Amino acid sequence: MSHWADVSPDDDDAEEGLVRAYTITHGRTASARDDLTLITVIATVAPHERPVDRGLQPEHRLILRQCRAPVALAEVAAGLNLPVAVTKILVGDLIALDRVTARPPLKVAAGQEADMTLLQAVKDALLRL
Repeated sequence: MSHWADVSPDDDDAEEGLVRAYTITHGRTASARDDLTLITVIATVAPHERPVDRGLQPEHRLILRQCRAPVALAEVAAGLNLPVAVTKILVGDLIALDRVTARPPLKVAAGQEADMTLLQAVKDALLRL
């Protein structure tokens, strides 16, 4: 689903993407939650026990599907093809409805060293980009 059409800034229809974001968030420009960051981990609450809520927007439903397994907020935004600011607002809505949880990423325990194999794999993947 693409909300931000692949148009150049010179196109007359470029403003349609901005209008779409405004309607998705019901005019809100900032999330009510200041604890949501790019690496905040989002997961659905009891995904198999809760029925699909007819009052949710399609973007809310996509977030619920995408977060059946814990996923970072940045990945949710990329999956929706929406700006992170818009995604934060939508995730905040779902947190308020008790449909998803948000937590900071797991930290390396104090006194433990970082997994160098994982860090090397991340470095190698970034270099391939």
